[in-house]
Amino acid sequence: MTVPKAPEPKQDPKPAPPKPDGGRKPWKKKTPVEVVLEQADKLKEEIAEAEEDLKAKRRQLQKFEEAKKLSEGM
Repeated sequence: MTVPKAPEPKQDPKPAPPKPDGGRKPWKKKTPVEVVLEQADKLKEEIAEAEEDLKAKRRQLQKFEEAKKLSEGM
């Protein structure tokens, strides 16, 4: 003899309202223009970081080349 399963409670199809006390901000739909501008800003930031990294690596290479010249001179 099998035991009949209890019916599962139905889930409410409505999402829970956002919590006003420090939860996430409500989602705001962006226009295509806003999306493109945001992506452009992100790319500018990435390029600036990459340029800084490249400058640091060039300085390091210059120091290594100077050390190489000194060691070859001995």
